[in-house]
Amino acid sequence: MAQEPTIGLVVPFASDAVPDEGPVMYPAAHFIARGVGVRSLTPAGYDAAVDGILPAAEYLAGQGVEAVMVIGTSLTFHRGFAWHQRLLEQLHAVTGLPVSTMSAAVVDGLRTMRARRIAVTTAYAEEVNDRLRDFLVAAGFTVLALKGFGLVGFGDPASKSEDDIIALSARVCGEAPDAEGLLIACGGLRTLGVAKPLEERFGIPVVSSTPAAFWSAMRLAGRSGHVAGHGWLLEGARHGRIPLAG
Repeated sequence: MAQEPTIGLVVPFASDAVPDEGPVMYPAAHFIARGVGVRSLTPAGYDAAVDGILPAAEYLAGQGVEAVMVIGTSLTFHRGFAWHQRLLEQLHAVTGLPVSTMSAAVVDGLRTMRARRIAVTTAYAEEVNDRLRDFLVAAGFTVLALKGFGLVGFGDPASKSEDDIIALSARVCGEAPDAEGLLIACGGLRTLGVAKPLEERFGIPVVSSTPAAFWSAMRLAGRSGHVAGHGWLLEGARHGRIPLAG
C-alpha cells in the first residue's frame, strides 16, 4: 500500500478545488477534486448539481484514485435517507471503489463516538434544517435541539467565524443538556478549531462535516484517519466511548 493515498473528491464548487481543511489535516495525502456547481444552500441549488455527482465520481475513478468522497452534506442528504443510500450504491457501481459522502461521514462519526441523542448546529435555513432532521432520524438518531444560521447563499458559511460557530453551538448544547454528541453540519463552515473548546466545555464529542469527511476518506483508503489537535474523533481519543487503537 502506498504511503501517500490518492483520494478523489466530488466537490460542490463550480471549480475543481480541494477544500482547504483536507491538506491541513493530511498533508501527505494527494487529493483530486471534481466540481459539480451547487448554486445555493436550497433544494433548488442542490438539484442543479445532483446530476453531476456520478459523472464526476466516474471521472475521478479514471484518475487512479483509491477512494471517492462526495463533499457536501446538504447536497447528499436533501433528497432523504433512502435516496442517499441509493446514491452510495450507484457511486460504487460506477467507480468500483470504496465510496462515501459527507452525510455518511457525519453519521459514521457520530456512531463511532456512540452518540445517538444529539444536538445539531447548521449553516442552513429552516427548510434544509427540516430535511436534515428527517435524515438524521431515519439514520437512527434522536435530535434533541437544532439551530441554524439561516444562510442560503452558497458562499455565505465562510463568513461565519469559529467564534460564531462556537456561540451558536453553545446555545444548542444549552438546550440539550442530555445530548451525547454535537453535530455541526455544512461543509462550508470552517470548523477545525471548534471541536476541542466545545468538547472541553460540554464534555461531549463534536462531529463536523468537513473534518469528518476527510477522516472518513482516509479510512476508505485504508488509513486510520487519526490526526492530532482537532477533537476526539480525529485524535482517536475515545473519552471512554470507543477503545484506543494501538
